[in-house]
Amino acid sequence: MAEKLNAENIEKAAQYLEDIQTGKTPILSDLKGNIQKQKDQKVYPLIPPNDPRLLMQVAPFMDDTLEQFGFADRKELSKVMYDNMVKYGGLGLSANQVGLPYRMFVMGGHPQVEDGKVRTVFNPLINDVSPESINLKEGCLSFPFLFLSIKRPKWCSVRYTDENGEEIEETLHGMSARIFMHENEHMNGYVFTDLVSKLKLERAEKSKQKMIKEIKRRQGAPKIIK
Repeated sequence: MAEKLNAENIEKAAQYLEDIQTGKTPILSDLKGNIQKQKDQKVYPLIPPNDPRLLMQVAPFMDDTLEQFGFADRKELSKVMYDNMVKYGGLGLSANQVGLPYRMFVMGGHPQVEDGKVRTVFNPLINDVSPESINLKEGCLSFPFLFLSIKRPKWCSVRYTDENGEEIEETLHGMSARIFMHENEHMNGYVFTDLVSKLKLERAEKSKQKMIKEIKRRQGAPKIIK
C-alpha cells in the first residue's frame, strides 16, 4: 500500500512508469537467478501490475523454502522486505509485489499508521471484520500515482505468525486494519483495482495522467534563484 505522494517518490514512480511503457521492466524473468542477484543488492524492483506473479494466489509460507532463495531465516527476509518498503515510501509491502514467492508482508512503522508499530506478517488470516465500513482513498506501490476510494470495514480481527515464528492474534483498527486487508488481498491474487467499478477506475486513470503531466511540467520549469 502506498503513502501520499512526495517529491522523492514522485520521481521514482515517474521513472517506473516510463520503464513499463518503454519495455525496460521485464514481465517474466529467471525468477531464482534474479532473486539471488537482487538479494545481494538488498533492493528488489517492484514488478509490473500485469505480471502474473502479482495475480496468482500465494501458497502458504513454509520456513524450509527460505534457503531456496538465499534467506537464512525469517528475520533476514523481514529486514529486506522492510528496507524495501521504506525505500519505496510504502505503508505496506507484500512479498509477491517484488517477485518473492512468499505468503508474507510487512506493514507500519510510519506516521500515517496509528500505533506506529512495524508488523511482519506470515500466513495472514482475517477471522472477523467490523459490520461498519468506511470509504478512504488508497494507493498501491504496484500502481504508481493511482488513488482509489475503497470501502473497507473499520476494524478486522486477524491471526498470523511473525518474524520469530510466534502466533499473533489481534484486532486492528483504522489505517492498520486497512493496510492489513490491502496487503492480504495481494496474497490471494487480488489488487485494489479489482474492488472498484470500471467507470471509477477510468476516472482515476484520467486523474493519474493529469497528475503525471503536471509533475513533469513542474519538473521541467526553470528554477528561480533568489
